[in-house]
Amino acid sequence: MRTALIIVDVQNDFCEGGSLAVTGGAAVAAQIAEYLEDHHSDYRVVAATQDWHIDPGSHFSDEPDFVSSWPVHCVAETDGAATHPHFDTDHVTEFFRKGAYDAAYSGFEGLSAPDVDVPMGEDPEDADEERTSLDDWLQEHEIEAVDVVGLALDYCVLATAKDAMDAGYETRVLLPLTAPVAKESGERATVELADAGVAVVEDLGRPPLD
Repeated sequence: MRTALIIVDVQNDFCEGGSLAVTGGAAVAAQIAEYLEDHHSDYRVVAATQDWHIDPGSHFSDEPDFVSSWPVHCVAETDGAATHPHFDTDHVTEFFRKGAYDAAYSGFEGLSAPDVDVPMGEDPEDADEERTSLDDWLQEHEIEAVDVVGLALDYCVLATAKDAMDAGYETRVLLPLTAPVAKESGERATVELADAGVAVVEDLGRPPLD
């Protein structure tokens, strides 16, 4: 089965020391890098998403409720939006940026970045005319199934995996390569994923070969 790996938002602001840090985020970044080094050849393509906020409206708040509003994070072209240094991106085929002017939890709301080799590169003025959605890109590569990993389990990983199912991809979340914002919401997300038909994998083993 033609399978893609989707790596969600492994960025500085979501790891320790960032403005919206997830406990264990840096460790997840390192674990994903190790997994990718060992298993990249098992996947037809590898996509990585980035929160890339310019003016996301009420998504940012000085008094966030940490449910629908949050501290300022992953502002476009800042260090907080860059991929975490533990996450080696050599095997990433394409980056997708999301959330310029809205919350955009799901990677399926993202568009391809201008240059895969320069995740922090400046967007050209006509960038939107040249970009591809994640779904269109997966279809171009004849992908049938996706594995989803990254940060955070209970928000962007959850939304991305559910959208993948809705788009018709056989979908797995590799739980050891994720971390939640909070334990309780992470547990709820795991149940919600299973209810949506997503396979929640607790033992990585070996992913399906392309």
